[in-house]
Amino acid sequence: MLDWILLGVSVFLIAAGLLWQRSIVSKLDNKEAISKKDKRSKIFAILLFVAGGFLFVTRLLEIIFGPQAVPEMEFSIWAERVTVMGYSLSYTIIYTWVAMAVLIIAAIIIRLTVFRNPKDEPSGAQNVVELIVETVSKYTNAQAHGTGELLCSYILTIGALLIMSAFLELFRVRPPTADITMTFSLAIMTFVLINVYGLKRKGFIGRIKALASPTPIVFPFRIISDLAIPVSLACRLFGNMLGGMIVIDLLYMSLGSNAVGIPSVLGLYFNAFHPLIQTYIFITLTLTFINEAIE
Repeated sequence: MLDWILLGVSVFLIAAGLLWQRSIVSKLDNKEAISKKDKRSKIFAILLFVAGGFLFVTRLLEIIFGPQAVPEMEFSIWAERVTVMGYSLSYTIIYTWVAMAVLIIAAIIIRLTVFRNPKDEPSGAQNVVELIVETVSKYTNAQAHGTGELLCSYILTIGALLIMSAFLELFRVRPPTADITMTFSLAIMTFVLINVYGLKRKGFIGRIKALASPTPIVFPFRIISDLAIPVSLACRLFGNMLGGMIVIDLLYMSLGSNAVGIPSVLGLYFNAFHPLIQTYIFITLTLTFINEAIE
């Protein structure tokens, strides 16, 4: 009975919002200047209509399908596992393979279409791809000067993988970056690159001297500091990505049958904008540590 009453209230709110907005628009058509009061009234009319529409959709869905059961909230540092052809695999590995497959297929399509006959003066899709590569290359060289194109390719690959992994959450799956084993793998690769570039630029003796600068007393502390880099990178990325997933799940659980539209809007932040920020931070820290090793 309560749902039917709220459904009637929602219809009234929608009608009131539409009529209010029409009356305001008709008044504004006869005015040369629009006052702040008219603008506020128009905004309130739109909000009234949106609130009525939201209430109507949620009540109608609950009347048709019944109240939604509230699931139990459970989270684990480790991803669930599944047996595939006798092998026990975590969903992190499977979803990472999915992300890699999408990127590889996209790269092949771009190579066979956009760059099949590249133009000297790029336009369209070729211009977009070249702009992305050029931007990443300039940023890499600015943050870690003299490291070459190989590091630029690594940074672009890692960035694409992190973004694609985060977008998988749009399909209501746990993204690979919300598994600490995945973030540790990426952090360990960064740690290896830091030392490879440091040894390549300074040699073994030079690398030891750099760690012992300005006095040999700091050498053990520098070793501990360097060993803490992959731990810091992995935990930072893992914590932020897992936190975003938990927030969305908590929102779904708290709203129940009213989870219409609101989680999707917030999901644009936690599944799109937020991963871009974390990707930028991870890449920037990677380049910063490599630059410190080669200075």
